[in-house]
Amino acid sequence: MAVLTVGVAAPDPPFNAMPGDTGLDIELMRALADKLGDEVRFAGYDGADFDGIFDRLDAGEYDCVIAGTTVTPQRAAKAAFLPPYVISGQGLAVDTERLPHVHSVDDLAGLTIGVQRGNTSEAIAEGLVADGRAARVRRYDYGAISTAIADLAAGGCDAVMKLAPVLTYLVRAVPGVEVVQRGLSVEDLAIAVAPADTALLARLQVAQAELEEDGTLQKLRRRWLGNPYVDQSVASL
Repeated sequence: MAVLTVGVAAPDPPFNAMPGDTGLDIELMRALADKLGDEVRFAGYDGADFDGIFDRLDAGEYDCVIAGTTVTPQRAAKAAFLPPYVISGQGLAVDTERLPHVHSVDDLAGLTIGVQRGNTSEAIAEGLVADGRAARVRRYDYGAISTAIADLAAGGCDAVMKLAPVLTYLVRAVPGVEVVQRGLSVEDLAIAVAPADTALLARLQVAQAELEEDGTLQKLRRRWLGNPYVDQSVASL
């Protein structure tokens, strides 16, 4: 029985770091490993920039990566990706008590957007600043998302941008802070494998297709995201 070493970047609820050390990504990888007849070992990624996780994948530290990971052209140059198991998009959170006029990215003039280093939200926020629609981007180390949320509540930044289901979970218990906009992007979330490991890629593709066909994946998406469908980008608008 082989052991799959899986790279994960936490906290990223509801994909990981949920009570009981579970979440959508964790349960999906366990189901895939069960299909393959393998064991699974999760290895935490502690880098400051999320994109460094692909360097560790290429170096052989992980067999694959699942971390609510968006497929981008830059990442596809470093890793091979399975078909998406979720399609989602970025959301925007603000303290609506402090900034009641902010309802979308159209209201960010003069304000600071908090993002994680290497997160796909970073490029969106940079574009808003370049267009003069926001004042600046404040970057947080990838694992410091809780600091970003605390700063949002305390005034250290004025908005935080992150994948909508994760952002919704992170701010749910923060007084006055709400996700005011969703659907800022459409992003394929998929498992990454080292490009040279074509055998593992093929095995995982077959296993994931089987989990989709037998309804397991739909159940996992409904449990953790409230929606059984792969494409949740429209639902998050």
